[in-house]
Amino acid sequence: MAYSSVFQNRDWWKHTIAYEIYPSSFQDSNGDGFGDINGITSRLDYLQSLKVGALWLTPVYASPMVDNGYDVSDFYKINPLYGTMEDMDRLIAEADKRNIKIVMDLVFNHTSEECEWFKESRSNRHNPKRDWYIWKDPVITVAEDGSEHREPPNNWRSIFGVPAWTWCEERQQYYLHTFAEQQPDINWENPDVRQALYDIANFWINKGVGGFRIDAIPYIKKPSNFANGKPDASDGMVSIHTMTVNTTGILDFLQEFKANVTEGKNVFTVAEANGVGPEDLKYWVGEKGAFDMLFEFGHLHDVEIWCKPTPFGIMDFKKALLASQKATAKNGWYPVFFENHDKPRSVHNFFSPKVANHPDSNKMAAKAIAVLMMTLRGTPFLFEGQEIGMTNVKWNSIDKYDEVNTKAQYNLALQEGFSPTDAMEFVNRFSRDNARTPMQWDNSPNAGFTTGKPWLGMNENYPDINVATEEQDENSVLNFYKKLIELRQDSPALNGGNLEILLEEHPQVMGYKRGEYTILVNLDEASVTLDKALIEQKEKVISNYGDNLISNILRPLEALILKAT
Repeated sequence: MAYSSVFQNRDWWKHTIAYEIYPSSFQDSNGDGFGDINGITSRLDYLQSLKVGALWLTPVYASPMVDNGYDVSDFYKINPLYGTMEDMDRLIAEADKRNIKIVMDLVFNHTSEECEWFKESRSNRHNPKRDWYIWKDPVITVAEDGSEHREPPNNWRSIFGVPAWTWCEERQQYYLHTFAEQQPDINWENPDVRQALYDIANFWINKGVGGFRIDAIPYIKKPSNFANGKPDASDGMVSIHTMTVNTTGILDFLQEFKANVTEGKNVFTVAEANGVGPEDLKYWVGEKGAFDMLFEFGHLHDVEIWCKPTPFGIMDFKKALLASQKATAKNGWYPVFFENHDKPRSVHNFFSPKVANHPDSNKMAAKAIAVLMMTLRGTPFLFEGQEIGMTNVKWNSIDKYDEVNTKAQYNLALQEGFSPTDAMEFVNRFSRDNARTPMQWDNSPNAGFTTGKPWLGMNENYPDINVATEEQDENSVLNFYKKLIELRQDSPALNGGNLEILLEEHPQVMGYKRGEYTILVNLDEASVTLDKALIEQKEKVISNYGDNLISNILRPLEALILKAT
């Protein structure tokens, strides 16, 4: 295919804004309550106004939607909820006209149980696809009375809080699933499976997409012994994440993927790799790495069991974020992100309820995150609604939530002895549905998202937080983002230069230099006094306080971009 001049540079993805869309929640074009591909196409001009150059769609493939599309039944077909392949082709073409490349989500750790591959594999032990998934015989225990009992192969618990093994009557064996039982894990040890996956990726490259986000990739390689792990909760099980993440040999698979799919082509890859530490990034990204960028989650307060959250403060956030910046400073590139479809809204994830739940301080916090987004070294990945400061919801009933892991975590909290009220507090704080409520376009019914009934409830604050309202308010979060994006795009230092860390051990302030710019962000709710040398001979370029005051006292949540004079 012919690329526009914008994409002739093989490193174009380093110098653009990326934007993640959760298609069910972005824009509905036909009134059925679900966002769709034509809805996305109708909003391309808006995305162009944000200088978006890479548009990542979470899965739009055929799927029974047990896990909102991450249970794929056919990678070569479009889910009718979202439209048709013709709609997809039109989206790719219309995006190209606006210098936007579509980025597809590859879910290559597992498929849906409705996938034809799995239907064949489960049918019997002699089928040609018999080992396309991970099958194990049961463990048979004998009770005192002599009766035999069937047990799973080990004590692993899936990411979604249920046993990681499900019994199959047809084969009289268990199959493994890292996530829901309807999402059986693919067997990457089989070369025929790997080739089938590479064929899928190349099909989409031939369609004209500009890159891939690759889902849950650290789990594709399983340990050879499938041993029990030390239980981490009262159910006697251990998280499968602990037992399988980044198993030795995984990089061989990933290098093979690179050689068969992306090498020599003008597309980029960004992998979701929870559990990859900064010290290992050199093997995953960079000149010899398997991918161009890597989403790793050390700075996002990743919580495996919601009712047992670990403490996470400003220094934890800073250390994780700066470790990744250091690790990719000379080899590799970083995706700068603070929200996605699996995490709470950033103002709730990084700040106290006092800040997050107050409309004024909430806006200040959202703008502070925006300054980090657009000035750290790397490609910014905005998540839909982040640019207008969308917030968590707070629903009082588990029945209002849709997401499968939310319900599993709620039940796990009850099993651990928490009250229903306490369990709902964990849900309100950590549920993935916080990021999945429909996009807030205006103050009309259902925020302009749909003329029908939304598939998931609206956030009640949409009359105040929406695109149309914020476009008219020069002090809005949206217009603040636009100023930052323009500054970043026009500045070689911010767009591709190096980063010099300042105030690394400061307990409240994130500070660094990018060329002639000094960035200071007070992440605390209290004022902070800094060395005057940090601000001397500098002019204020952007402040989330919206004034031109320059002082060595940073106000609560103040974020500054200063330029040497």
